[in-house]
Amino acid sequence: MHRSFIVGSLAAALLSGTALGASAAEYFDRIASFPITANLPKDGDQKAETVAEIITANEDGKLLIYTDSPRKALGFIDITDPAQPKAGGSLALSGEPTSVKVMGQKIYVAVNTSESFTKPSGKLVTINLADRTVAAECALPGQPDSVAAHAGVLAIAIENERDEKVNDGALPQLPAGSLVVGPLDGDCASLKTVSLTGLAPVAGDDPEPEFVDVSDEGKVVVTLQENNHIAVVDGKTGKVEAHFSAGSVDLKAIDTQRDGKIELSGSMDKVAREPDAVHWIDNNRFVTANEGDWKGGSRGFTIFSRDGSVAYESGASLEHEIVSLGHYPDKRNKKGVEVEGVETGRFGSDNLIFVGAERASVVGVYRDTGAAPELVQVLPTGIGPEGLLAIPGRNLFVATSETDLHGDGGVAPHVMIYQRAERAAPAYPTIRSAKNANGQPIAWGALSGLAADKTQAGKLYAVTDSVYAGAPRILTIDATKTPAMITGEALVTRNGAAAEKLDLEGIAVAGEGFWLASEGNPEKGLFNRLIRVDAKGAIQEEIAVPADLEKGAKNYGFEGVTVTGSGADEIVWLAVQREWADDGKNAVKLLAYKPADKSWSAVRYPLDSAEAGWIGLSEITAAGDRVIIIERDNQIAEKAKVKKLHAVSMADMKPRTLGGELPLVQKTQVRDLLPDLKAAKGYVLDKVEGFAIDAAGDAYIVTDNDGVDDSSGETQFLKLGKL
Repeated sequence: MHRSFIVGSLAAALLSGTALGASAAEYFDRIASFPITANLPKDGDQKAETVAEIITANEDGKLLIYTDSPRKALGFIDITDPAQPKAGGSLALSGEPTSVKVMGQKIYVAVNTSESFTKPSGKLVTINLADRTVAAECALPGQPDSVAAHAGVLAIAIENERDEKVNDGALPQLPAGSLVVGPLDGDCASLKTVSLTGLAPVAGDDPEPEFVDVSDEGKVVVTLQENNHIAVVDGKTGKVEAHFSAGSVDLKAIDTQRDGKIELSGSMDKVAREPDAVHWIDNNRFVTANEGDWKGGSRGFTIFSRDGSVAYESGASLEHEIVSLGHYPDKRNKKGVEVEGVETGRFGSDNLIFVGAERASVVGVYRDTGAAPELVQVLPTGIGPEGLLAIPGRNLFVATSETDLHGDGGVAPHVMIYQRAERAAPAYPTIRSAKNANGQPIAWGALSGLAADKTQAGKLYAVTDSVYAGAPRILTIDATKTPAMITGEALVTRNGAAAEKLDLEGIAVAGEGFWLASEGNPEKGLFNRLIRVDAKGAIQEEIAVPADLEKGAKNYGFEGVTVTGSGADEIVWLAVQREWADDGKNAVKLLAYKPADKSWSAVRYPLDSAEAGWIGLSEITAAGDRVIIIERDNQIAEKAKVKKLHAVSMADMKPRTLGGELPLVQKTQVRDLLPDLKAAKGYVLDKVEGFAIDAAGDAYIVTDNDGVDDSSGETQFLKLGKL
């Protein structure tokens, strides 16, 4: 029987803002981020798909080598100075590289040359590291998926993957995969093919080997993912020494519905683990990443003893931590965060386990204790982390990303580099959530507006946008803590139920309640609305813009709201993101609504000219005798040029009645936010959407992570101090 040790106190610790590695003196912080588009040939198609999947390093840890299957190439990155990675070029291969490993002065590459799913083929290509020439090529008995080398043993998982379009991807789909083992001598004749058929009860004649790793004793552990099975093989003799089911896990307090809200009230019983990556921790234990690619979705990782017993099961604990960090992908509820990669490494006296969540774009760093591992920290990665690499000799860790959006104007895959050193606390996260009344993390993401309490320094409020349309909320933030802590939530309701058809993009304090700005999108049946709610989020009033104005509205409407004046002179200002039909080029409206007489008026705000894409407004905040406005482009990473705070004097904010010529205000730059956004050493995030100045005069900004939809989920909540 499998033994499972899930300690309740650990799960509680994961959700504590101060419990993460509280006793640890060393943490990883990201020190560099390398866009692999930098390795594209200058005379080639700059929009061509390119990815970084599996990654390895040479013996001194100064050269990274990664697989780029769309380009049928290896990519190289010089990290002699890890804080300043440099493009090292690429090496074309006659096939699709699926995995790579450096041993000594040789690079071993598994290359897929399959004609089709039913006619799989591949080869092992050995490359001289010094001059990047091919030293040998060995034919393989099918399509390889993973290669590992250690203790004089080479191991290759021959997957012969299934066609997911055939019979809904059901097994078996022959020919069967296998395992190839051999010595590191470059002799093709010394490679042995190990049959793995007949081991698993799921589809024993189609084992689907996925990932391999080799222990210090030369034992090979191989996952048979769709078979939900694991085998341990002697790498020198090819003998299968043990095999066993990966088993299943019962999941409680998880989100199972794709309904525009994160609600940890669901459960799934007997979910097959279906492990993907696997890595030895020591000679008796290994850890699996339980992606659940076929029928599974177990959302975590497992530490197995070599005899097949379960030494530790993470269950939903890592996923709960991910919810608390705002990285949970609500649109992936069937399989959750999809833990896909694992790595281990000994750093000083700590044996560390790295666990990559593909759909959350994070890596959890755990300290091995021999029993339940201790979560030390969580690292932000590029979109879809695939390859994880520990380089203990240099106190480095590296993560690749395989999701490429750059051809459509989004972000390219990045290789991110982290360095371990003594620190008071890790730099990330900058904001997280506390637990709610049910003892679960307050779910959040897509923070799209920010406001400050008028009397209490460090107390802020934020709203979530239409990504969470099923539960539009106002969140309370304690910015005096590091990281900032989301301590409360209020559901925005209409007649006692969650308010529908809202895209909250702005918030301002209004007496005992709030003004909210909801952005319109005619194509989705959404309309620009100014909404007044009480302190509990109940809608008291919904105000539409004048009908003639709404006719010219497009799907880039209200993006911020603030209040000036009081009593009969109170004006609620709304920032419109981009030009509407009645606006001239490079000018947008700042709408003024006067509650006393329900009148509308406006001024016009001059936009910078965009080098690429568009420029618009994201926030408006009253600050004494001026308003502060976020003006930004829609560009990301190295393409980002405009992320700025501008001020407009209140003396210039003299709105006129709609329908006539509107006055054009003058703006003054207050701060270029690009240096602040670059300080995180990742790529520049595109959506700076929240700004507020608290009761002590300190300014804050926050980025919108799009609810982890075509996004890494990373959120930067930054204290700018006095402007």
